[in-house]
Amino acid sequence: MSESTARVAPATSVTPADSVSGRRRAARVALRSVQVLLALFYGVASALPKLIAHPSAVESFDRIGWGSGAMYTIGALELAGAVALLIPVLQSVAAIALSALMVGAFIVQLTVFDGQNAATPLILMVPLALIAWARREHNGELLRLVRRG
Repeated sequence: MSESTARVAPATSVTPADSVSGRRRAARVALRSVQVLLALFYGVASALPKLIAHPSAVESFDRIGWGSGAMYTIGALELAGAVALLIPVLQSVAAIALSALMVGAFIVQLTVFDGQNAATPLILMVPLALIAWARREHNGELLRLVRRG
């Protein structure tokens, strides 16, 4: 008999706890990716045209009858929401606030623009609602910070 023995590699098995933690990590990464994409959308595609008074935004707000003051205000709110989506303690509140803006956008699309693009705000509300729910534990932390300050 020789001195060398056959070495058997230990079997690698995935325990249920590993599987769950892996799925949780994947869900966190996916949710964070959605937050970043929404922040980019609200900051660049939605807020920026309003804040630089792009002719398409000016035309839309003139058609609504709200003027440039409302355009700049909504643009600033969208930009603030986009930034807040990336700040952990503000994520849930930002998603709720942006959802409220989307309710207003939906109503405007239905009443002023005859339903043209009315589905867009509703589609955006789905991931916002998911973010608000998934990040809801931060609301208590935010409330403690507000009460302390």
